[in-house]
Amino acid sequence: MFDYPVTLTPDEGTEMVTFTDVPEAITFGMDEDEALLQAVDALESALTFYIEDRKLLPTPSKPKKGQKTVRPSALECGKLGVYQAITEQGIKKSELARRLGWHMPQIDRLFDLRHASKLDQIEAAASALGKHVKLQMA
Repeated sequence: MFDYPVTLTPDEGTEMVTFTDVPEAITFGMDEDEALLQAVDALESALTFYIEDRKLLPTPSKPKKGQKTVRPSALECGKLGVYQAITEQGIKKSELARRLGWHMPQIDRLFDLRHASKLDQIEAAASALGKHVKLQMA
């Protein structure tokens, strides 16, 4: 759902990673493996800007044949899914807080990709939006 295609470009002894769909996310690594690891953090940081600015999350484009993709960690994907649901449904954070019986700082932490929220909190928020969390191992 949040698999974003990346472009790897050799750059003076390092590998640069860029995201067509998330131009704010740019990072480097000493080799491809390190660059792809760094890309997760760069992607999560860039998507945080969208949440802070209350913008729609960019839709990942379809990767070209053989193109690598990067996704946020599982917990962050859950948070992004809840954020995407409230933006698509036109629901404000205050309304989500009301539905859950939570205080606003709890809602703010839910959307903070650097905060280690608990999965049951994400599941509760999804449920309040008529959604459910589905974990899948591939």
